[in-house]
Amino acid sequence: MKKDLEHKAAKSENTKYRLAESMKKCMELTPVDDITVRQIVEGCNLTRQTFYRNFLDKYDLINWYFDKLLRESFVRMGNGETVYEGLIKKFDFIKKEQVFFSAAFRSDDQNSLKQHDFKEIYSFYIKLIEKKTGEKMKEEFLFPLELYCQGSIDMTVKWVLNGMKTSTETMARLLVESMPAKLEKLFQEFSI
Repeated sequence: MKKDLEHKAAKSENTKYRLAESMKKCMELTPVDDITVRQIVEGCNLTRQTFYRNFLDKYDLINWYFDKLLRESFVRMGNGETVYEGLIKKFDFIKKEQVFFSAAFRSDDQNSLKQHDFKEIYSFYIKLIEKKTGEKMKEEFLFPLELYCQGSIDMTVKWVLNGMKTSTETMARLLVESMPAKLEKLFQEFSI
């Protein structure tokens, strides 16, 4: 029984990657907002039914792939790695998948990667801070954290869409140096 579940999960994961690869190929020629599910499934010889068994829409596919690519960059943050080190990994991943991110960040749909990235990073920092402090996030930190996360996403998108000319290390340093003082102090206190 357990083996069957593991096989099914691996097959589903493989299908998702096939759809993601097809989406990436579509992104090379077509703006994200103009890509259809039909184009995606035809590019990897799957059906629309298979697509919708795995994803809500093309933005859900993009966000899933983004999460897979970048999970590694933040998984160790606060457990021996700093925000700076996590950001370098994130920017390295983005640079490696430049075509994907350039296309994905051009979309302004309500389910766009920009919105997803913001929600994920904001939630990640709240959970990390709560884990480190052992208490619910204080209200006084929510506004600066939201401001920092939104600004970080905006600057990341600008960096990607302008051709990623600044090094990953410099981008990470600039984002860390731009952190609001109240957050910076909290991050230093808890080795985040």
